[in-house]
Amino acid sequence: MELDGNAIAGLLNDVFSTEMTTAVGTCAACGAISQVAECVVYLNAPGTVVRCRNCLGTLMVITQIRSMNCVDLRGLAWLEARQDA
Repeated sequence: MELDGNAIAGLLNDVFSTEMTTAVGTCAACGAISQVAECVVYLNAPGTVVRCRNCLGTLMVITQIRSMNCVDLRGLAWLEARQDA
């Protein structure tokens, strides 16, 4: 089932300790720039898989091993959390 990035708001907050659905990143595969909330999310994969809405390239994978979140961000050229002033 395909969801958007808002579906993993709590998980991202656990991993990054901040609101990340408004974070902006660039897909390393196609260069598309978007907020995490706009990404395509699959929860029933081996772990949580976040894909680029433009090219469906894998942006991040979050798995849990022995109660520890393991995060692979190699599909992102950059990721920036927006801080409210």
